[in-house]
Amino acid sequence: MIYWLLFIIGLCIGSFLNVVIYRETRNEVKRFANLKVKKEGIGRYLPSWTKGRSVCDHCGRKIRWYDNIPLLSYLLLRGRCRFCKKKISFQYPLVEFLTGLEFVWIYFLVQKNLLFFSRFEGFYSFLSLFIWLVLGACLLTIFIADWQYQIIPDSSILAGSLAGFFKIWVDYFYTGMVDFSLLWSALGASLFLGGLVLITKGEGMGLGDIKLGFLMGLILGFPKIVSALFFSFLTGAGLGVILILLGRKKLKSQIAFGPFLIGGLVFSLIWGEAVWQWFSC
Repeated sequence: MIYWLLFIIGLCIGSFLNVVIYRETRNEVKRFANLKVKKEGIGRYLPSWTKGRSVCDHCGRKIRWYDNIPLLSYLLLRGRCRFCKKKISFQYPLVEFLTGLEFVWIYFLVQKNLLFFSRFEGFYSFLSLFIWLVLGACLLTIFIADWQYQIIPDSSILAGSLAGFFKIWVDYFYTGMVDFSLLWSALGASLFLGGLVLITKGEGMGLGDIKLGFLMGLILGFPKIVSALFFSFLTGAGLGVILILLGRKKLKSQIAFGPFLIGGLVFSLIWGEAVWQWFSC
């Protein structure tokens, strides 16, 4: 039942993540195109995903609540808008489904080391699970947005960083210990990626990757951040060479690097210490 509950919660959160991806990427496109984004009243201080109801991409009609049920509505509507009958992007149910699976997977991983219903550790366990679910949602948002539009939403970086700092405080509150390598790794990773941006003059990476590097270091610490960056560059370069050989990309073509950084982060969370020990031997 816990797995099913988390899967359903993940579907609902995934629907929200779709709104974040859709609205923030379009606002960034307008900003880069030097188009003014209308902001009035209190709305100027709020992120774009807080404003207004969802609408159809094609006809602009507001989506009714019963057509906005995660995954189920897409299946009942057979992937088409109720009004204009045009196809709904498959990205929407995919993100919802992936978020549901991600929440189940995160619980499967963390429950091995936490005692959720014990007398003393239970509250700490639920806080830790909540933090990891927030981080997972932020990283999935960044992965999809950067892969699709080569834009990393600032709100996801901010939310993930706040969750990272909150995790440090929770660990200190319950254990009395602080892992200072998290802070140094965050600064080191962002400085390293920032140096690469300066050297390449922004051709290979952008400011969003620097911010993502900070978040990665805050989650991983040392030495896992080293394994994560190594794996990211290895897979990114490997895929780039393959796409060039297949004629899908040219030598100067841009490839979103955020997904590779997140892939390196996940890889390092699971196998980072083992890889570091293997290289150290």
